[in-house]
Amino acid sequence: MLLLIAGLFEVTWAIGLKFTEGFTRFWSSVGTLAAMAISVGLRGPAMKSLPVGTSDAVWVGVGAVGTAIPGIVLFGEAAKPGRLIRALG
Repeated sequence: MLLLIAGLFEVTWAIGLKFTEGFTRFWSSVGTLAAMAISVGLRGPAMKSLPVGTSDAVWVGVGAVGTAIPGIVLFGEAAKPGRLIRALG
């Protein structure tokens, strides 16, 4: 469960990076950095009982799929089949 929550915070900081405008916007930057810290902070305890490969696959998988969807919805990014397959693969 911690790992899935960590993955959701990875999505938060990945999307948050777009809103920081190169870390020039204070509150967006603070929120993004906090999400980064929480994501990594939750992943650490989750790895106590999971192999590193499994942990990484879940964390990155949740982040990739979870970031692709808001990217399409919020930023009008391409929703081409090839891109979606890469996000899911």
